[in-house]
Amino acid sequence: MSDLIPYLLQGLATGLLYALMALGFMLIVGVMQVINLAHGALFALGAYVAVLGVLPRDADEVAPGLGLWAVAVLVAPLAAAGAGAVLELGMRRTYGKDALYGLLFTFGAAIVIEEGIRLVWQSAGYGVLPPAAVGGAFTVGGVRYLLYQFVAAGVAGAAIVLLWLFIERTRTGALIKAGAHDAEMVRALGVDLGRLRLLVFALGCGLAGLAGVIMAPLRGLRPHMGADVVIPAFVIIVLGGVGSFRGSVVAGLLVGVVESVAGRYVTAWSQLAMYLLLIAVVVWRPRGLSGRISVLER
Repeated sequence: MSDLIPYLLQGLATGLLYALMALGFMLIVGVMQVINLAHGALFALGAYVAVLGVLPRDADEVAPGLGLWAVAVLVAPLAAAGAGAVLELGMRRTYGKDALYGLLFTFGAAIVIEEGIRLVWQSAGYGVLPPAAVGGAFTVGGVRYLLYQFVAAGVAGAAIVLLWLFIERTRTGALIKAGAHDAEMVRALGVDLGRLRLLVFALGCGLAGLAGVIMAPLRGLRPHMGADVVIPAFVIIVLGGVGSFRGSVVAGLLVGVVESVAGRYVTAWSQLAMYLLLIAVVVWRPRGLSGRISVLER
């Protein structure tokens, strides 16, 4: 059991990062009933704009200071949220039509964003060092841990708590929850549904950008880096139950732990493990861990 503890801790840290990414995806799916295939590309865009636009170009050789890194962490969600807002405005012509229109639109947007990244920053990948103040390692029980991995998990955890407080303790959050259940009722109450959708889409994309910049030192920068996380994010929201905040967080932690522990024994199965977990849970609970059962299904 003691051999597993490092992998469990690393899995929990990774799971918080996955959960942060998945929550942005979940907000858009839950409120707008749209699967945003550009979510991963916005994850990459936020990371690229923040890291290569704020940090020194030799950031792969010189660790940035906390001040510059804090600016980058602020810029990433703003850049992704801005791009997401533009994307949502373009998507409005697809509302009320077959869901395939929205899928094709966001798929095309993902390709455009990724190719735009290649055009501006080239196709080569970039290494990114974490801030010098949190870039070392520490040893507990003879096991070395990367300090930044846990700092990044702490930032992700804080963002998740702030998002929960926003949704549960503010009027706007109440409208977002209501819109997820009955958008027409919200419209009937006099709420500007178009503005609410714009806010939700921008917020979800902003979370993707935040996840992108804090994960950059762990994964590096590559134009297609979003594809590596958007699939786990989709798995997480299905596993946790579409539209469930708590379910997405729990599922993110489960995926991180299962992936890490599986890598301990069979490295080649680390990615496959989350799909096996999804199959096992969906067979047991078709609507996910926290998915609600509708009246017609009772």
